[in-house]
Amino acid sequence: MGLAALTLLSASAYFQAAGAGPVTYDLPEDTAKLRPGPGVEVTEAHCLTCHSPDYIAMQPPKKGHAFWTAEVTKMIKVYGAPIGEADAKAIADYLAASY
Repeated sequence: MGLAALTLLSASAYFQAAGAGPVTYDLPEDTAKLRPGPGVEVTEAHCLTCHSPDYIAMQPPKKGHAFWTAEVTKMIKVYGAPIGEADAKAIADYLAASY
């Protein structure tokens, strides 16, 4: 394929995509809710942005503060979750006390 044809094909695909409307999705209902307790709001605000409460509820029970601190740290360092130090501590405290 010549350079001119490739350029024309690329430009055509770009402008077709630019004219596409927004995509909407219907997500299934959550089957779990976070347990009430101190820190639940900050946990909902940060953790439920990326995944459902089911993900937290299905973790092994009573793993303790070190486990949850490591999980929150992993979300920040590996997955890039934008969680500040104070909120990370509050989330780990909440999860250790509630799960």
